[in-house]
Amino acid sequence: MPPVQDTPGEGLPASIALADSLDMTAAAPLAAQLLAVRGAPINLDASAVRRVGGQCLQVLLAAQAAWAAEGFAFDVVDPSTEFSDGLALMGAASLCAPAVQDLIP
Repeated sequence: MPPVQDTPGEGLPASIALADSLDMTAAAPLAAQLLAVRGAPINLDASAVRRVGGQCLQVLLAAQAAWAAEGFAFDVVDPSTEFSDGLALMGAASLCAPAVQDLIP
């Protein structure tokens, strides 16, 4: 799993580049990365993702729910076609959808 690219500053989102293969072995490191930046807005760069597995999807959906419950933005940016298609196949295309608060000016 790549390290956190940017640590959040005051009001700035953290940024994590997702691994190219989000398989079972990537789930625990991904969860640890997300926990390290909990309590701040986050951008997940999904541009390099080529494969999405169920375990990492569970981690991402749980994180999205946690961020929403705490009132922080949780955004997936630049999703690859494979990432988007994988989410759609697993019924989780909403993970890439912008949050409602992101759409309100």
